[in-house]
Amino acid sequence: MRMTFVRRFGIFKENLKISIKAIRSNRVRTVLTICIIAFGIMALVGILTAIDSIKTSLTSQFTMMGANSFTISSRGMNVQIGNERTRNRNYSRISYREATEFKKRFTEPAWVSVACNATGLATVKYETEKTNPNISLVGVDENYLSVSGYEISNGRNFSPEEIQMNRRLVLLGSDVASDVFPSGVDPVGKDVTVAGLKLQVAGVLKSKGASVTAGDKVCLMPVSTARQYFPRPNMTFSITIMPMNPVNLDAMEGEAEGVFRVIRNLAPKDPSDFNLVKSDTILNMLLKNIRYVTLAATLIGIVTLFGAAVGLMNIMLVSVTERTREIGVRKAIGAKPAMIKYQFLYESIMIGQFGGLFGIILGIAIGNALSIALKTSFVVPWFWVIMGIIVCFIVGIASGYAPAVKAANVDPIEALRYE
Repeated sequence: MRMTFVRRFGIFKENLKISIKAIRSNRVRTVLTICIIAFGIMALVGILTAIDSIKTSLTSQFTMMGANSFTISSRGMNVQIGNERTRNRNYSRISYREATEFKKRFTEPAWVSVACNATGLATVKYETEKTNPNISLVGVDENYLSVSGYEISNGRNFSPEEIQMNRRLVLLGSDVASDVFPSGVDPVGKDVTVAGLKLQVAGVLKSKGASVTAGDKVCLMPVSTARQYFPRPNMTFSITIMPMNPVNLDAMEGEAEGVFRVIRNLAPKDPSDFNLVKSDTILNMLLKNIRYVTLAATLIGIVTLFGAAVGLMNIMLVSVTERTREIGVRKAIGAKPAMIKYQFLYESIMIGQFGGLFGIILGIAIGNALSIALKTSFVVPWFWVIMGIIVCFIVGIASGYAPAVKAANVDPIEALRYE
């Protein structure tokens, strides 16, 4: 038994050496084949790594926004993500009175924040420096930082008294502060012009990096001040609720809906005329739609690998034809057809594995370029790495089996006479 194993291992080792020698002797052809396979694997692993980076970024951003929070907003907005709609009828807006009334009546242990969008095209100016007109100006209350995931890096938050007194204050996003204030200048206490309104800087927010929301290109002002200086017809407000302690979010959501229905003067038989959305609902919708991108990327990679498999098979068939005389010599000195078959099969598998290895390395590098841009952690899609190795192994066998069988069936007499 042991002698049989040693003999088989010796044959395997010998075939492996011959395969490596054959690969080295046809370097140009081998490199081209490896590149074809590597391109297919690179496309597959690269796109899927980038998608994993996007998923990681989305998850982290929504986690910072408060994974256990929910928002009450107007149904008058037509919002659609994929096939999901959040509007059936054109319901009325949520007024400032209704939002503040809810904040007073909701007695559960939770942070309740009232906010509104003043403008999304604001320009921030300090002395001679100013930003592009792409800054989001949001009216918020004193609880907004707790429910949104923002933190103060310098300065302070608004106080409830400042909200009530319509104070002209502002919290600058980190990108805004770095754009308008030279290095070494403390923004806190300075006066800046935001969308034509002079405001005093109360603080600077910590960087959140790339975000599905406004991220670091944002300015926060008291919601009462935004209501006073940026009024518009049918101005609507949103209410965000975030529990202070771990609780059943569905139960608190039901309590919040009941309180707001009373404020809206709805009869028991009337349907709720507002949206009540958990913070992870949008995330789940986005991740659901990303699956279609994953499917498309997989199909692209499979099509590319199919082309690589055809190319590898053609090259192996050409290799069999060119090495007919070598096959005849090996058979003349005692090589069996099985040994010849395994030699060419090993050669095909090795080329496939080399191509897969380089493709995986390039794919991970290209995919993580997006991770660097999104400022997320380095992503290694281990499932797709393993799948890439397996797929390349299958490609090697599928592409090399027919040429290997052809080589094994070569007539040694005819092969020796081949020129």
